[in-house]
Amino acid sequence: MTLEGRSILITGGGSGLGAAMARHFVSRGAAVTISGRRADRIKALCDEIGCAGVVGDVTVAADREAMVAAAAQKGGGLDVLVNNAGNMYRTPVAALDEAQLLGLFHTNVVGAMMLTSLALPHLEASKGSVLFFGSSHTRRAFPGASPYAATKGALQTLTQVLAAEMGSRGVRVNCIVPGGVLTEINVRAGLLSEAEAAQRYRDMASLQAIDRLGEGSDVAEAAEYLIGASWVTGAILDVDGGLGLGGSRG
Repeated sequence: MTLEGRSILITGGGSGLGAAMARHFVSRGAAVTISGRRADRIKALCDEIGCAGVVGDVTVAADREAMVAAAAQKGGGLDVLVNNAGNMYRTPVAALDEAQLLGLFHTNVVGAMMLTSLALPHLEASKGSVLFFGSSHTRRAFPGASPYAATKGALQTLTQVLAAEMGSRGVRVNCIVPGGVLTEINVRAGLLSEAEAAQRYRDMASLQAIDRLGEGSDVAEAAEYLIGASWVTGAILDVDGGLGLGGSRG
């Protein structure tokens, strides 16, 4: 199954993995709609690749409705929902802030669940699919990452529950677990300079079986596979260069 003519909605599409997937999918002939909170990023990418864009927040019901409506208009329906929008909050458990923790779950988990619910009639009509994003934080224990890891673990479990629930309606649900791909969110959340963040990720490569950092294109290719794999549902696909194996190169 190719992406030609397929209608795809990508949340968090203005930068990072979302932007990489948008570029890849458009190059494959898909009708892509992206959403995100920063109007300048959304406009710039739409102007660059010719996708549709919606400025909005997945935690806001009216914004979710606008995202689905725009994608349905752009593509004549909706074939694929890519729940990529997310945020990161890192702190030791002894210093947790409840408001920040709840906000993280609202963005990373609740918003994605509600958007999936809203998109379901379109996806059922098209026999489409949903894609979630976990994290290598669920494969390796990084101190101070419990809030983020908890949200990503929730999404990985949600993938399999929804795959079982929605299969009878013809909708597939899968999840990608990306590893060391340096994106803007890593710089913001880690309170690091770009140079410091880049060095941290270069150091991470020593924990991988494959000695290079990931690129957005690596994740986009995996997403294309899961979108097109008509007999795959409930899959949690590691795209991490072997980071989650837990060893180091021999």
